[in-house]
Amino acid sequence: MARGGAQKDRSDGAERKCLATGETQPKEGLIRFVVGPDDQVVPDVMNKLPGRGVYVTSTQDALNIVIKKKAFARGFKAQVTVPEGLTAEVERQVLRRTVDLISLARKSGDAVSGYEKVKDWLIKEEARVLIQAIDGSGRGKSKLSTPHRGKYIGCMTADELGMAFGRETVIHAALASGGLSQRVVEEAQRLQGLREMGGTGRTEG
Repeated sequence: MARGGAQKDRSDGAERKCLATGETQPKEGLIRFVVGPDDQVVPDVMNKLPGRGVYVTSTQDALNIVIKKKAFARGFKAQVTVPEGLTAEVERQVLRRTVDLISLARKSGDAVSGYEKVKDWLIKEEARVLIQAIDGSGRGKSKLSTPHRGKYIGCMTADELGMAFGRETVIHAALASGGLSQRVVEEAQRLQGLREMGGTGRTEG
């Protein structure tokens, strides 16, 4: 069900080194940062801002390490300013990106919400990704199962999913196969890493 342009913006298989761990990994799990005109560190979650970038694994732990050890200065080889609340801003931007991608999938007919619609897609094997709100009823969520060889996203609230579907709240949603679905999963994995779930939310891929 992939629409025209769905593959654009997909990973090119490139890997980058995390500034916190020194490990090399695929770019999908990293957050890129650049230096703004005022020498302030700026998150570039869409990998589009100009300038030299450094990369940090998309977790609170990794970001906290980089900030605490002042590793941005080392990475950029320059004196830089780290703004207050940088980790929260990164999370906000990744959430916004995830919501926008789900919204695009909805508009192209590749996403549905609501228990009955999601259940129907699962029965017909049209769903490839099951999304459920972290604050939804555990009993209600347990009635739907992740598609065979599919993926599960459980790191967003009902209000956040509601934004993607133009509704007040959404508990259950599903995505069909295609480029947008894979990109949603990748962003959701980054979002989960930035949130302390305590075992209550997950993204499986």
